[in-house]
Amino acid sequence: MVRDGIFYALGLIVVALLLWWLTRSIGVSAIPLVLAVFFLWFFRDPARRIPNEPGAVVSPADGKVTEAEWLETPDGSRLRLSIFLNVFDVHVNRSPIEGTVKLVNYKTGLYLNAMRADSNVLNEQNVVVIENENCSVQVKQIAGLLARRIVCWVKPGDTLERGQRFGLIKFGSRVDVLMPADANLKVKNGDRVKGGSTILAVVPAKNTVEG
Repeated sequence: MVRDGIFYALGLIVVALLLWWLTRSIGVSAIPLVLAVFFLWFFRDPARRIPNEPGAVVSPADGKVTEAEWLETPDGSRLRLSIFLNVFDVHVNRSPIEGTVKLVNYKTGLYLNAMRADSNVLNEQNVVVIENENCSVQVKQIAGLLARRIVCWVKPGDTLERGQRFGLIKFGSRVDVLMPADANLKVKNGDRVKGGSTILAVVPAKNTVEG
């Protein structure tokens, strides 16, 4: 479990005890207790079986694939997948590949519905670029309508294993993954994916792309 959930839950339990002391009402006191249980559940962090297939790019988040397309960027053609997380999904983010963190770039922004096409440009976001000898993959954490805080635990120069936890987005949100255009796509729009365990694509060997 992410420790934030414990902090929220403890705070709400204190509130419940104060309400009971002031009102002696089970109904009133139960409200913060129910919220405490919700936060403990929301910030769950289940163990995942990480694939060891060479070149595999695993999902950085739990959620639903809402977009899979090839696009042109200043660095050339890339494959982009968008994953939408609702409030019931696990919100811990995991590294899609093993490698070195080359860039962490946070940008303030709006809190539009993460399902909107322009949310990846206008919303609060954090870009993490991870690179190894075979490829470079970019993960963009995007805040949504309810998400009001992006958390990232890594910095440039850090080394990550495939599937290793690197951050989270609190409440509903979106994660975009940008990878080499010749990656062999393994999922499609509408598929449900699990962070760290679902293979999104497989990148051919010796495919180095600038982040």
